[in-house]
Amino acid sequence: MSRDTFTILCNILRPNLQRRVTNFGNGMTVEQVVGMTLWRLATCCELRSIGNLFGVHMSTVCRSIQQVCQAIIDNMFNDYIVWPTVDRLRATVAGFNEIHGFPQCAGAIDGSLIPIKVPHFSSSDYYNCKGSYSVIIQAVVDHKLKFTDTNVGWPGKVHDAMVFRNSSLFERGESGRLFPRSTVQMGGTDVPIFIIGDPAYTLLPWLMKRFSQRGNVDRRHLVFNYKLSKARMVVEQAFGNLKGRWRILMRRNDSHISKILMIVNTCCVLHNFCIEQNDDYDVILNQFPEDIEDEVAQDIPLPDALGIRNALVNNLQ
Repeated sequence: MSRDTFTILCNILRPNLQRRVTNFGNGMTVEQVVGMTLWRLATCCELRSIGNLFGVHMSTVCRSIQQVCQAIIDNMFNDYIVWPTVDRLRATVAGFNEIHGFPQCAGAIDGSLIPIKVPHFSSSDYYNCKGSYSVIIQAVVDHKLKFTDTNVGWPGKVHDAMVFRNSSLFERGESGRLFPRSTVQMGGTDVPIFIIGDPAYTLLPWLMKRFSQRGNVDRRHLVFNYKLSKARMVVEQAFGNLKGRWRILMRRNDSHISKILMIVNTCCVLHNFCIEQNDDYDVILNQFPEDIEDEVAQDIPLPDALGIRNALVNNLQ
């Protein structure tokens, strides 16, 4: 994070933190407590080491980090994790079309694992397919790599499709409250605005995924799959940037699960905040191959969703 971005962040949090910092009674400033928090999030450094760096006891570090994270969520979450509507929605759809050549797309959805220590309760639920314990973050990302919706806290053993179907995002999508009734004519079909996902998700009128390549697919389907996968990479890149900048999300976190959820949401807010401040994070990402097991063989597309996808295929060829 640049110095200018750090200064802006401190000024945003100052009204909420100033009185609490004063009550510490140790002469610390808002800049110091915010600095300790960012150092912890960015390096996953031990609390004792951070205390030595800033000249305070580790208990002060722990308390400061919790209060700063809570202040960020209270003051910034609703301003920086925002679902696109009206002008922002039009800009997002135009961005996906211009950058990736994929029309009517308003975001890409995926899930990622956040490592945790073995929980004292229901530990088997948190044991994921990769042989470690974790919680899941499900997120939707726009064309600028900003998170527009997050859902944090499901046990690592739960499939992405289950997390999705039990999220408020799915509820809003099924009830027609996710996007306005705005369509574009393609191949004689009215194509609405939608999000895109990997094969783990169900094909819906407002969620597109690629064709299965297990059977016979023609060139049109391959072009569609390529363009969708290219557009969907924004969510993979966003998760890579998120964990690359805030490396506390890459190592096992020994905090209580409730505190971990607060930390993950804080990192998502700071991720969007840095993007809006043009504080870019440049990273070369390794592309993670999709697991073939994620393909839901029993998934039968709805007729209207299939018609929309076929219209997109014909438009993209």
